[in-house]
Amino acid sequence: MKFNKLANLIRFLQDDLSVPSNSIDLALRHGENAPNAFPMVLWQYGLINLEQLDRIFDWLETA
Repeated sequence: MKFNKLANLIRFLQDDLSVPSNSIDLALRHGENAPNAFPMVLWQYGLINLEQLDRIFDWLETA
């Protein structure tokens, strides 16, 4: 995932989904080897729910 797209995704997570910064940091640390799996890491660690995961995938399709 390109840096600009990741930065925009993080902004979306914080502004639209109210995901806390520490949750995002945790997911980034655990998803370093697979940045495209970042949304799945958030979900697997219970940091977002399925509805939020769907919204993230929708956002990624249009970004």
